[in-house]
Amino acid sequence: MKEKILIVDDESEIADLVEVYLKNDGYEVFKYYNATDALECVGRETLSIAILDVMLPDMDGFTLCQRIRENHLFPIIMLTAKVEDMDKITGLTLGADDYITKPFNPLELIARVKTQLRRYTRYNTADVSLQEPEIEEIDIRGLHIAKKSHKCFLNGEELTLTPMEFNILWYLCERRGNVVSSEELFEAVWGEKYLDNNNTVMAHIARLREKLHEPARKPKFVKTVWGCGYTIE
Repeated sequence: MKEKILIVDDESEIADLVEVYLKNDGYEVFKYYNATDALECVGRETLSIAILDVMLPDMDGFTLCQRIRENHLFPIIMLTAKVEDMDKITGLTLGADDYITKPFNPLELIARVKTQLRRYTRYNTADVSLQEPEIEEIDIRGLHIAKKSHKCFLNGEELTLTPMEFNILWYLCERRGNVVSSEELFEAVWGEKYLDNNNTVMAHIARLREKLHEPARKPKFVKTVWGCGYTIE
C-alpha cells in the first residue's frame, strides 16, 4: 500500500514541485492550496504524514496543525518563509514534528519525510524479536505509559500526546533516575545530529509538561537539571 501524504501550500509552484518529487518516490499525494479543503481530506483519508505551509489564505498553518492534532497523530512538517525562532517554537509546541524554511531543496524535504515516516512506523509497530522482551509498560506515581498501544494515562485520564511527545516521555521514563542531556534526547528521538542553540527539545518538553499539568516552577515528573538536561526521578 502506498503511503498517503498531504501537502498544503497556496504557492502552486511549490506544491506542484513537491508533489512531483513525492510521486517519483512512490507516494500517493493529496495536494491542496487552502486549509478548508485540506481538513476535508484529513477527515476522509488515512494519511501517513502532512506537510503544511504556515501562510495560507483561509487559516494559518499553525491553526491547521492544531485542528489536525485534535484527532490525528501522524507526523506533521511545517513549511514557512519565516526564520524566527519563535515561529519554529510555536509550530513545535502546537504539535508539529519538524520544520523547514523556504526556500528549501526538495531533496532535503523528501529526506525529512522519510525520516519522520521511519520514526512513526518504528514507534507504532510491535517489535517482533527473539531477544529478551523489552519493557512495554511503565508506572510512575500515577503516570502510566504503554509502549505497544502508544497510550499514556495520568491518574486514569488519557493524555493526547503527539508521537514525538510520547517518544520523549518514554525515553525519559525508561531512564528514570538518570539525567538525559538535550543532545542525547534529540539524537535518540529525532535520529539526527544535535546542533548548538537547538530549541527543539526545550519546546517539546514545555508542551509535554503542559499536557502533564505540570506546575512551571516545580514539575512533578519531567524535571530540569540546569546545565545538564532532564530527568524523571
